Amino acid sequence: MQSNTTPGAPPPSCASHPASTLKNPSPNSSWLRTNGFLIGLFIAVILAFIVPGPGSRHGILQPELLNNVGIALILFLQGLSLAVEKIKSGAANWRLHLIIQGYTFVIFPLVGLLFHFIVPMIWTTEPAAIKDGFLYLCVLPSTISTSVVLTAVARGNTAGALFNAALSNIAGVILTPVLVHLLMQRSGVAADTSTPFGPLLLKITLLTLLPFAVGMLIRPRIKGFVDANKAWVTRISNAVILFIVYTAFCDSVEQDIWHRYGPLLTVQTIAVVIALFTLISLLVHLSSRALKLNREDHIAAYFCSVKKTLAMGVPLAMLIFGDRADLSLILLPIMFYHPLQLFVNGLLANRWAKAGL
Repeated sequence: MQSNTTPGAPPPSCASHPASTLKNPSPNSSWLRTNGFLIGLFIAVILAFIVPGPGSRHGILQPELLNNVGIALILFLQGLSLAVEKIKSGAANWRLHLIIQGYTFVIFPLVGLLFHFIVPMIWTTEPAAIKDGFLYLCVLPSTISTSVVLTAVARGNTAGALFNAALSNIAGVILTPVLVHLLMQRSGVAADTSTPFGPLLLKITLLTLLPFAVGMLIRPRIKGFVDANKAWVTRISNAVILFIVYTAFCDSVEQDIWHRYGPLLTVQTIAVVIALFTLISLLVHLSSRALKLNREDHIAAYFCSVKKTLAMGVPLAMLIFGDRADLSLILLPIMFYHPLQLFVNGLLANRWAKAGL
């Protein structure tokens, strides 16, 4: 679950607060709140390189157990936070649904498969895990919170964005592992050869879809409390994600994977992430114009189609790719894609809000 803070967006109004509480936050504190999760990701990775033992497989933190508990907790909180009562108003716009879900689960994966075969021709030293990571990035669902917030900031179809972002996350619990399995078979590799796909899908369902559904069922009874404490729900989810990222990098450090490739691997991965983001952005814009979407739908289609969720991506990767020591390399593309999409889309949202699309 990503933070609802939008890069460049105006801060919430303080008009409703008593005069005694009106304090202008310092630029430093505002910057920390906006970028706290990204800073946390950086710290988690650095910590893994400095102290890998506790978070590695069979370490004292017991990541095999805690990660499974954390995955279920994240999905439970996702379901608990999903305002189903606000989704219905966006359900009838079939053209918007077609383009968003089509890009999320059809066009994006096909582009990922294309990159899987093209990139090795110009980048011959990349490990197989990075190629797996790009395929995995391309089959992830959209974000919920930031897709809706960015659409709202840009004055787009917020109800349509909420409906489609929620739909892609619910469908993604099943479709993402299925697409990973199909695409990796197509490309000649396997996600986790130690686990048959049927039992793997059952495990994913039990640890993701079940807690997600339980959260949705409980929400009507405590939605007032949940909505009043959204910040804490986000903090808990982010803390679990940071723990999973830390343990993933601990294993790769223990296996000495990073020494094999050096810093050039990071630079090359960032370059391919930028190319992928740029291509998808252009395709979404062209498709929206070809389908003659109005301005509001065009904005919602763009933000929901180009964004990929780190919140669901990290826990699902733990389940799909099993005990692979190179899991950190698989996560690298989504970890770079996440801040890029926030930065670029935050700028676009504010620009479109001021000037129109």
